[in-house]
Amino acid sequence: MVRSNQTSMVTEFLFSGFPQFEDGSLLFFIPLFIIYIFIIIGNLIVFFAVRMDTRLHNPMYNFISVFSFLEIWYTTATIPKMLSNLISKKRTISILGCLLQMYFFHSLGNSEGILLTTMAIDRYVAICNPLHYPTIMTPRLCAQLSAGSCIFGFLVLLPEIAWISTLPFCGPNQIHQIFCDFEPVLRLACTDTSVILIEDVIHAIAIIFSVLIIALSYIRIITVILKIPSVEGRQKAFSTCASHLGVFLMFYGSVSLMYLRFSATFSPILDTIIALMFAVLAPFFNPIIYSLRNKDMKTAIKKLFCLHKMFNASAS
Repeated sequence: MVRSNQTSMVTEFLFSGFPQFEDGSLLFFIPLFIIYIFIIIGNLIVFFAVRMDTRLHNPMYNFISVFSFLEIWYTTATIPKMLSNLISKKRTISILGCLLQMYFFHSLGNSEGILLTTMAIDRYVAICNPLHYPTIMTPRLCAQLSAGSCIFGFLVLLPEIAWISTLPFCGPNQIHQIFCDFEPVLRLACTDTSVILIEDVIHAIAIIFSVLIIALSYIRIITVILKIPSVEGRQKAFSTCASHLGVFLMFYGSVSLMYLRFSATFSPILDTIIALMFAVLAPFFNPIIYSLRNKDMKTAIKKLFCLHKMFNASAS
C-alpha cells in the first residue's frame, strides 16, 4: 500500500479465500491443474469437431462450438491465477489486474448466458415451428446472434468496470474470495456500501430474466415433444435438447448460488466451494455433457481423431 498524508491507499489486493497451507498446496494445485487442462482440451475438441465436420454446420452446433470457445477463455480468466496463488506465498493482485480479471470473467460469463438463451430460442423454433426453422434460423442470422452475444456481453460491463475503477480503496485490502468479484471488491471501497445492494439487484434482474426466457422456452418445448405420437420421435427430440438443458442447469444453478443470495452470508469454506462450482466445475462438465449425450458429436470427435492419426501417419 502507498501512504499519502494520513490516508493509506491500496495498490494491490490480497486473496484470503484460499485455505492456508504450509506443505499441502500441491494437494489442491494438482487436481485443479488437471481439471483446467481437461477443460481446455475438451472444449478445443468440441470446437474443432464441429468446425471440421460439415454435417454439424448448422445453427445448433455452431452455437455449441462458440460456447466451447468462450469456455476456454472464461476459465483462463481465473484458474491460472488460482493456480499461481496456491503455490505462491504472496497471494496478491494489482488493482488493474483485479479489474481486468473481473471484466473478462464476467464479460465472458455474460456472453455465455446470452448464448444459452439464444440456444434455447433456437431449440424452441426447431421443435415448435420446424417447417419455418430453415427460413428463420439462417446461417447469416446464426452468425449475427453468435457475434451479438459476444459483443453485447463485453460492452454491457464497460460502464460498471469504469465506475469501479474510479472508487477509492484505502484499506483493508483482503478479498475474501478466490478470484476478483464485484461484491468482495466493492466492500473494500472507501465509499457508501449501499451500492453493493444496487449491484446485487441489477445482477439478480439480469439472471432471473435470462432464466425465465430459457425456462419458458423449454416448458413449451417439452409440451410439444410430449404430443409427438411416436416414441422414436419423442426420444430424438428429447436427445437434441437434453445436453442444452444439462448445461443450462449447471451454468445457471451455480450462477444463482453465487449471485442470488443478496444479504445472506455463508461460511468462508462454503463461499469457496460455491465459487469453485461456478468458475471450475460447471465448465469441467460442459464438454462431457456435449460429447457423451450426443451421437453426432461423438461421431465427429472420432472423425477428428482419425484425421489426426492420418495426418501423423502421412507426416512420418
